Amino acid sequence: MIHLVRPSLGVVGRILAILLLTVTVEFCTSTLLYERASQFSLREDEAHRLAEHLVITRKLIAERPLRERAMMASLLTTDRYDVGWSESAPPPPPMAPELREMREQIVSWEPSLSDANLRLRLKSPGLKSMVVGGMVLPDGSWVRFGTRDVVSGWDLAIGRVILALVPAIGLLVIGSLLISNTLKPVRMLAQAAERYGYGDRVILPEVGTGEVLRVVRAFNAMQDRIHRLIVDRTQALAAVGHDLRTPIARMRLRIDMIEDSAARDAMRRDAIEMEAMISSLLAFLGGEENDQPLIRADIAVLAATIVDDAVDHGHAVRYRGPDHLDAFVRSHDLKRALDNLLSNALRHGRNVVITVEPQGERAILRVEDDGPGIAEAKLDDARQPFVRLDNARERNTEGLGLGLAIVDRIVAAHDGELRLSNRPEGGLRAEIDIPVGKVG
Repeated sequence: MIHLVRPSLGVVGRILAILLLTVTVEFCTSTLLYERASQFSLREDEAHRLAEHLVITRKLIAERPLRERAMMASLLTTDRYDVGWSESAPPPPPMAPELREMREQIVSWEPSLSDANLRLRLKSPGLKSMVVGGMVLPDGSWVRFGTRDVVSGWDLAIGRVILALVPAIGLLVIGSLLISNTLKPVRMLAQAAERYGYGDRVILPEVGTGEVLRVVRAFNAMQDRIHRLIVDRTQALAAVGHDLRTPIARMRLRIDMIEDSAARDAMRRDAIEMEAMISSLLAFLGGEENDQPLIRADIAVLAATIVDDAVDHGHAVRYRGPDHLDAFVRSHDLKRALDNLLSNALRHGRNVVITVEPQGERAILRVEDDGPGIAEAKLDDARQPFVRLDNARERNTEGLGLGLAIVDRIVAAHDGELRLSNRPEGGLRAEIDIPVGKVG
């Protein structure tokens, strides 16, 4: 089947596009806010006070002779305003565009200043801003003035920093959300790969950028191929196992007709072992598919039942633990795991203790024997498939070495852990640590 891939930006391209978008928006927003901040407007009472002072200053200085105007300007200087007069000095700089609104406020209070060519600008000593400017007298000379107070209501330097930070932080959050959404398929892919490692098949929705979309499709196709391979292999092995059981059953019938009891018993043991090997092989290879759901089961009763059955067959097995302990488990698989551990313990020891120990939201199922144990260096090898530790245990010549491997796989499917250790007093301790789930 051919999938049509829509043209899409790659992961890198999309992230770059997000960064470019945030930088562009931040620049435009900051520019707009700077412009708005620069269009400073005095409070109404301050504009009124400045307008009155300018009208009085212009009138008093214009009425004085030229030689007295400088002194009059000095007299008009107060703790709020500086005033100066010049006849020959060049006029002040043109009106600053960002202060036109302020000029309109002043002229609206004192219309007589409309023909004074009033000019205003900001002067910023350090981080403080003051309004300075000038106005023309009827004879063409200029009066210069300046406010001694800092421009009220706004510190332009600090304000612009704040204005720059606000959109930057907002865009950083938005950019993070966009990038997180872009990388969401990658996180889903990682989670699906982790779950698939435990045998859960997860078909991902085919969404995302070009590269991610191809990886998701390849991952889904890989799951299909592996699933088909496992199914085909399991079906083939099941068919082979079924076919092998038929000649083994015939062999057992013929074995019963052998008159030599010693030879008959030996051949019967071989046939039983062959059947056990086939069963364990099919259990190990078929265990990759976990169709059995988690159900609420009493694992204490399950363990006690296994112990009772072993006792009925003449084995020295004891149970320790509570009478009841509910947990959400795959009861058939968990029973197989305990059976494997018990069989392994009985093969190498005479006395076995199975313990169920609740620990909050988890439970420990422990199987201990009094056998020779396993060399510390080979504890990790013991759980590997097709590994038989004949040198580590005294009489292990049976099976394919799949017992602990099957247990390990079953425990992993329960999100649990299988731990092997040697007991200080001798023998092996095998612990199954699994969550019990919500059983309240």
